[in-house]
Amino acid sequence: MSNIAIAIHGGAGTITKASLTADQDKAFRAGLEKALLAGHNILKNGGDAMDAVELAVAYLEDNPLFNAGRGSVFTKEGKHEMDASIMCGKTLDAGSIAGVRNIKNPIKLARAVINHSDHVMLSSYGAEEFALNHDIEFAPERYFFNKFRYDQWTEIRDSDLFMLDHTENVDDKFGTVGAVAVDRESNVAAATSTGGMTNKRFNRIGDTPIIGSGTYANNNTCAISCTGHGEYFMRAVVAYDVSCLMEYKGYTLQQACEEVVLKKLVDLGGEGGLIAVSPAGDVALTFNSEGMYRASRINDEEPFVAIYREG
Repeated sequence: MSNIAIAIHGGAGTITKASLTADQDKAFRAGLEKALLAGHNILKNGGDAMDAVELAVAYLEDNPLFNAGRGSVFTKEGKHEMDASIMCGKTLDAGSIAGVRNIKNPIKLARAVINHSDHVMLSSYGAEEFALNHDIEFAPERYFFNKFRYDQWTEIRDSDLFMLDHTENVDDKFGTVGAVAVDRESNVAAATSTGGMTNKRFNRIGDTPIIGSGTYANNNTCAISCTGHGEYFMRAVVAYDVSCLMEYKGYTLQQACEEVVLKKLVDLGGEGGLIAVSPAGDVALTFNSEGMYRASRINDEEPFVAIYREG
């Protein structure tokens, strides 16, 4: 019987033990494990990888601790603009949405783009109209209000600074959530969702909704979901680059992830990480930052949940 595996992330950055209280540490780990087990249960019961990654990401979007869905950060205008994408490794079908507001679970809208349109990416008002036409749930502004996120924004809203997420330093916070999985049919899938950058302007879009940069899945190689400073991940085409190293150079999953994240990204000045899974059930959780909220489970092994570099 083929291996099943799932991995998730909740962002990367300068995450140290000193930056979180014991209660915060416990809450983040509990949120990660809850999302991980939700996706794993689908795989365990014979479900497909697409359903598993969609559900895992939806759980993370519903958790205000993470910068996606309900926990999305504030833009320059005090609004929430969210991006998400999902990709099927078996068919290479992909769905992506960018700059949407008031969508409760952006990952569900990205999945609907695959199921109900001939397009790959929809953005802003057009994506929201599409959501209305396909019964995607909306939520009022108060649903997305979070005091911590609001305070982050008020610190810099009158400046030209922007803030990523998950760090003690203003310019080193990378808030994104994602999941990758392989099911019993050896099909892989990847999904990623984000609220972007605090105080972002001009409808800025990062790597999360860009297929090949923040998200990629191909049954010939792997499934990838990234988190980091999106501009660098777009320039390096990180997710697809990992796949290419496996397909064209014969790298293992771990070798390919390390080549891109620990060498190529570092040389560019990019910080962050990714999660990856192969059709064989191999998992990689690779990052060059101080920490990455991450979790994985292979078959019926004990769940692995970690935050800091050392665990």
